[in-house]
Amino acid sequence: MLHSFKKGGKLVYVDNANVSKYGRGWFHLTADSLDELHAFAACVGIPARAFHRGARHPHYDITAAQRLNALCCGACPVGPRDVVRIARQVLVPEPVVATSSGDAQLALFA
Repeated sequence: MLHSFKKGGKLVYVDNANVSKYGRGWFHLTADSLDELHAFAACVGIPARAFHRGARHPHYDITAAQRLNALCCGACPVGPRDVVRIARQVLVPEPVVATSSGDAQLALFA
């Protein structure tokens, strides 16, 4: 039986991809919502810089040790294809774009 980190019906998932890069294995962490993903990552000590910005599916790149910690803290293990399928369903907010000179200050936070 899988024990999953569950908050408000949302789950967090980690794959078993073990992609070798920079001399270590890497895995992917995602969730049913972007808020849940960031909250879980912060809770288990995964730094914000590990979030893969610009990816087609929102996820964190994590090491084997971080993966083990995530699993111990309730992340649900899934395969690499499953993590991509799940992550692609997460709604990522559109970036804010300045439409006039009055919005220039707002554009700094996009």
